[in-house]
Amino acid sequence: MVEQALLDAGLAGSRIVVGVSGGVDSVALLHALAQVAPGLSVSLCALHVHHGLSAHADDWARSCSEQCEALGVPLIQARVHVDRYSELGVEGAAREARYAVFKQQQVDAVALAHHADDQAETLLLQLLRGAGVRGLSAMPASRVLDAATGLRLVRPWLRLTRAQIRRYAQRAGLSWIEDESNLDLAFDRSFLRVRILPELGTRFPGLVETFGRAAHNLADAAQLLEDLAARDAQGAAADTLPVSALTPLSPARARNLLRWFLERQHLPAPARDQLEEALRQALAARRDAQLRVRVGAVWLRRHRGRLYLESAGRKPARSWSLTWTGQHQVALPAGLGCLRFEPAHGTGLSVARLSAQGVTVRPRSGGERMRLAPNRPTRTLKNLLQETRVPEWERARMPLMFAGETLVWVPGVGQDFRFAAASDEPGVMPSWQPERLGSAQ
Repeated sequence: MVEQALLDAGLAGSRIVVGVSGGVDSVALLHALAQVAPGLSVSLCALHVHHGLSAHADDWARSCSEQCEALGVPLIQARVHVDRYSELGVEGAAREARYAVFKQQQVDAVALAHHADDQAETLLLQLLRGAGVRGLSAMPASRVLDAATGLRLVRPWLRLTRAQIRRYAQRAGLSWIEDESNLDLAFDRSFLRVRILPELGTRFPGLVETFGRAAHNLADAAQLLEDLAARDAQGAAADTLPVSALTPLSPARARNLLRWFLERQHLPAPARDQLEEALRQALAARRDAQLRVRVGAVWLRRHRGRLYLESAGRKPARSWSLTWTGQHQVALPAGLGCLRFEPAHGTGLSVARLSAQGVTVRPRSGGERMRLAPNRPTRTLKNLLQETRVPEWERARMPLMFAGETLVWVPGVGQDFRFAAASDEPGVMPSWQPERLGSAQ
């Protein structure tokens, strides 16, 4: 089944890291993948994330090391800090920390050992949380984990039950550790696993398979809603949504579109009442109103007939300055992302002219001016930003590039023509990569 799952996902000849905790499910998946990897030309390694939450965490890490050594599979170990007081709860905070490590791996896919029983638990847990169709569709067998790198997450065990996997591990003579937290009823998932699902299973045989079918049906429904939202969006850009796209829709379709817009920013779905209030204000506010409505972890803003999102997290410092000395990337203060500099020839900014004066990157302070072309006058940055329709709240966040005291480049606006690279000299093309809203919280 593992081999077919990899083939179905198009992962033959790929690089795969398998997450191992030391428990039976992940140990069995590691063993199964190690058996099929050579035949599929798969480069396999394992990853153990040390959360530090259990007194036995070091023993689990040691067990994973022994398992990997026995199979000849390289092991990566990563220690993370889990905020026990996070609003996500300990389970949620641990998951966030774990997935952050997954996204750092230089591979094609991360394989996890989630199975049909996990799927049933997730479906029931999401139902108790009042999730919508997407949340109730539970876990897909394969999904993109990081759109920027194409990293995927695959779950080859998803159609197998916990009992089937344990039998496989026993036949293979594998050893594993038991996580005591799996029996800790203080955790919602453990409570469902130990108390609720076994009792339901005695009354409704085949419960796990039935929940699996329900999850697949709900996933189909979620895909249809996504397709409908994409059509209703009228070709909207990734980071903005025209109010005119929402106006003619029924309330249900408008909520669906706004939900879709938030998901495209890698943001969790907000509470229904927040969504409805944001929608009401977005549609009813005056054209010149400074709309600012809290929606989950962000502010919903309106500017010139379009909706934008602004981080509601920690604001970047008002005054800061960084020096650029030719590096490919410069990390900006928290919440602002980074600046990237792509080498060019005969285009972009002249490296020689920049180097002669020294380059700094800093935010607006007021009064900046720039000249974009020899046949155009020097303009104030305020006017240039107004012409390019940059929302007011974004202007203070934008990183500006100066050579000495001369403003030479502004993201989305352009560069000073006096610093343009000649046709026969090296240049550099700056670009601003703002921090994604979903990762800034």
